[in-house]
Amino acid sequence: MLFWVVIAALFLSEWYGFQALRTITQHQSPGTRRALAISYWLLSLTVWIVAFWAGSTRREGNTVLKSYLMSLPLLLLAGKLFVFIPLLIEDLTRLFRWVVGLATRPAGSPGEPIPRSEFLSKLALGLGAIPFTALLWGMLKGATDYQVRRVTLRFPNLPPAFDGFKVLQISDLHTGSFSSTEPLERAVALINKQGADLVVMTGDLVNNVATEVEPHIPTLAQIKSELPIFSSLGNHDYGDYVQWESREAKRANLQRLMQNHAKIGWKLLNDESHVIERGGDRIAVLGIQNSSSHLNFHTYGNLPRAHAASGDAPFKILLSHDPSYWESHILQYPDIDLTLSGHTHGMQFGVNLPFMKWSPVQYVYKQWAGLYEQGRQKLYVNTGLGFLGYPGRVGFLPEITVFELRRA
Repeated sequence: MLFWVVIAALFLSEWYGFQALRTITQHQSPGTRRALAISYWLLSLTVWIVAFWAGSTRREGNTVLKSYLMSLPLLLLAGKLFVFIPLLIEDLTRLFRWVVGLATRPAGSPGEPIPRSEFLSKLALGLGAIPFTALLWGMLKGATDYQVRRVTLRFPNLPPAFDGFKVLQISDLHTGSFSSTEPLERAVALINKQGADLVVMTGDLVNNVATEVEPHIPTLAQIKSELPIFSSLGNHDYGDYVQWESREAKRANLQRLMQNHAKIGWKLLNDESHVIERGGDRIAVLGIQNSSSHLNFHTYGNLPRAHAASGDAPFKILLSHDPSYWESHILQYPDIDLTLSGHTHGMQFGVNLPFMKWSPVQYVYKQWAGLYEQGRQKLYVNTGLGFLGYPGRVGFLPEITVFELRRA
């Protein structure tokens, strides 16, 4: 059913976009109107053919360029959907008025045609330009417009020596999406400017295969921290979205990825815990493999094992890639004070204002961006440093989060 709804929406978007073009060009010469009509359908067809070719060969050649080509229909459809909605409303209004007219018009009286509003067609095309322009900006600028978000978190049980302790989180680098090292070089320079006490990375270092990060190892290795830099695995790190020739090949890819974490200088926490001491006080940093309450994602982690390894540390920070696991499992451990997650990307599209946050991903994930609290336990969902699929970001820009821990 959903498939046919989507197909119908695509067809109507194309048709109404064409009708809007016809309406605003009605005063042009027949030759001009014919040329514009042919250009409209030729452009749409070309975009879909190019996107289909890029998608069917996305594992070959320039994969980054192909990700951009695959996003071209998204730009056009976003604009055409905004054209489709007001014009559909107008047509439904016209239909309603026509039905009412039939019921109330005296028998034998001629009906008056209800002309399509040229103004509304122009307005619809203007509205359609907004998402098209926004998505295009997201590809050209937003994808690497790195933002530092500062968050102060207060806990009654934070050990005194850690009052003012700064934790920096990055997540979802998706290094396979970058065509050069320059964007991540800028990100690393920005990370180092923050002077964090502890740096963590919460999963999805790559899109699909371990080799994607290797051109970026020298860059990521420049992240500075006096304490070990801790990392965890995300759903894309396991190679689940690749057709491997054998289980051994998939296993070897994961081993290579874990070795790449070590080459960068990161300590990968796979269902493990590490104690940090400062001024005679202790906190524990736990990390679990990717775990999810959504059935379409594998759960690899062993939270009980990681929790047991943390012992009696009075304050605990957990790295867990998928935020859906917080409410379903992590809250069962009341001594896990802060959970740091990623995964959602804020869907790389939405409205992100101080007084309003909206993204389509919120209809899938209850906790999807920013800070969530239940009792004294807190979850923060970082919207990611990289991008995947759509090679851009609108609203939810790439994020570097700096937490300042304070005693309540």
